[in-house]
Amino acid sequence: MARVVISGSVAFDFLMRFPGDFHDFLPRKHDEPFALSFLVDGMVRRRGGTAPNIAYTLALLGERPQVLAAVGEDFREYRDWLEAHGVDTSAIQVVPGEHTAAFFGVTDLRQSQLGMFYPGAMTHARDLSLFDLPQRPDVVVVSPEDPETMRKRVREAKAMGVDFCYDPGQQVVRLSGDDLREGIQGARAVCFNEFEYGIVRQKTGWDVDEMRRRARIVVITKGELGSHIYTASETFQVPIAPIRHMADPTGAGDAYRGGFIKGMLLGLNPGQAGRMGALAASFCVEARGPQSHTFTWETFTARYQEAFGEPFPA
Repeated sequence: MARVVISGSVAFDFLMRFPGDFHDFLPRKHDEPFALSFLVDGMVRRRGGTAPNIAYTLALLGERPQVLAAVGEDFREYRDWLEAHGVDTSAIQVVPGEHTAAFFGVTDLRQSQLGMFYPGAMTHARDLSLFDLPQRPDVVVVSPEDPETMRKRVREAKAMGVDFCYDPGQQVVRLSGDDLREGIQGARAVCFNEFEYGIVRQKTGWDVDEMRRRARIVVITKGELGSHIYTASETFQVPIAPIRHMADPTGAGDAYRGGFIKGMLLGLNPGQAGRMGALAASFCVEARGPQSHTFTWETFTARYQEAFGEPFPA
């Protein structure tokens, strides 16, 4: 079993649904001030944050990933949940007097989502270090959190000579072009959704052909259009896995990353790893919240063949 360390946010997700279409109300001219308020139908609190979301799916797939993060005093029940589901929380530090980070997300009938994120204890993760872990990791995942911490993790992974996956996610709007170029350069894999890729391309001046020369694998997810995966010499187009019923899109990207990383650990080719990611994402969106899906290895591999018309490769 590989030693996978995932650095990123740990948060509680407050999820709401809007019984309409955001596009009917958003201003047509985006350079003018506006104020909007949506009356939502109900609210639930779920366990979330990019690091434990990715770790949860990896644990379902048989790994025991370790999360490196800072949390508030309200984390005890969440820690128990993660440990019970196979995630190593020994590197998660509780910050006295702080709340765990929180995500507030509203999803409309078209599955568009508006979200806000409160960092809370998360900013203290910059005081933690990969060098302080009792064992050297085999793979480090740098996922969205405090930008200073993300910069530090990339530099630590490079200094240690450890493979790292770079997933800047929502923080592409806060990270500079230099930060993003540093994260892409030398990464084993970089992951963006299509919108994030557009921002990264603008900030770095690098298109996907330049990125594939800098990183071993570039993954761009495209929602219903699946994902495109690039290496120096190949391009893989991966379809989505069929979804039996849509419940909630929150966490689908993190589940994809968990499945994709597991495929890398198994030594699969990038297209096969991408299909593992797509299938993990389909399980996620069929449940409410980013850590509510569940499956066994046998269920996962059987559904892989059903979804993609080929036996599971491992």
